[in-house]
Amino acid sequence: MRATTIHAPGDIRFEDVADPRIEKPTDAIVKVVAGCICGSDLWPYRGENDVTAGATIGHECVGVVEEVGSEVSATRVGDFVIVPFCHSDNTCAHCRAGVQSACVNLGMTQSGQGEYARVTQADGSLVATDGMPDDHLVPSLLALTDVMATGWHAAVAAGVQPGHTVVVVGDGAVGLSGVLAASQMGAERVIAMSRHEPRQEIARAFGATDVVAERGKEGEARIADLTDGVGADAVLECVGTDGAMRTAFTVARPGSTVGFVGVPHGVELPVRRMFQKNVGLAGGMAPVRRYLPDLLDRVLSGAIDPGRVFDLTLPMAESAEGYRAMDERRAIKVLLRP
Repeated sequence: MRATTIHAPGDIRFEDVADPRIEKPTDAIVKVVAGCICGSDLWPYRGENDVTAGATIGHECVGVVEEVGSEVSATRVGDFVIVPFCHSDNTCAHCRAGVQSACVNLGMTQSGQGEYARVTQADGSLVATDGMPDDHLVPSLLALTDVMATGWHAAVAAGVQPGHTVVVVGDGAVGLSGVLAASQMGAERVIAMSRHEPRQEIARAFGATDVVAERGKEGEARIADLTDGVGADAVLECVGTDGAMRTAFTVARPGSTVGFVGVPHGVELPVRRMFQKNVGLAGGMAPVRRYLPDLLDRVLSGAIDPGRVFDLTLPMAESAEGYRAMDERRAIKVLLRP
């Protein structure tokens, strides 16, 4: 098959690689209908993570089941499925506790930006739609494989409740999904931190009541003004940098929780402030499978349209351009079609 590969920082190619195959009886092979580029894919692209030359890249995809292992019974060949980026058996002790992203049989999608992908725990991971979805729904279904579920996890971890004032730090696809999640959970005020007009527009469409364009101390002061010096009842940290985490804790009111889902890079927690202000930290890698049934219902009912985060669609063969567009902030999130 052909798939997107990474060879060095900035070196993305679409080339022939070995087809994925059934390796265990719990596996399934999915023919990719749509994949996409994640903000976390930019870490190796920018040289922030180690790169294995020639490795496939891409962990978000939806598609049609092509082949299943002998122990797979919940999905069948021909089903259109949503593929959580982290695969889980959905039966182990951690899965039963709602932490499918720490499953004892954890697997990860490896070639979501390719023609086929292997799912290591098909029965516990895949969620099928009722027949082939209309094409206009595909972007929103694709968003459920990671970014929408990750934004939702940030809101759950932060303890967002009806009537809350919520601050979302980060205006990438995950941050925008966090805005949508907080709004869906009944937050009375959702303050999105964003200095990019196209992202501000989507944030408002997703339910942001206020937009703060300033960053750092200026942004923190602006939020203090908006909250009469009280701070936010819940904060969603959707970036993963030290600056974003510092801002999150600065704007959090005493007794609140920061829900973090940005992959941490160089983060040092302000433990003294956490202690003095009783501000908690919760979150981590999103247990996508936990949230999928509810989020799928919301998409199909029209309650949410998370596919709006995709503002550029390219053929998969042009994935390198997609990486450039996201790296240069010319695109929020790029959808790729085989």
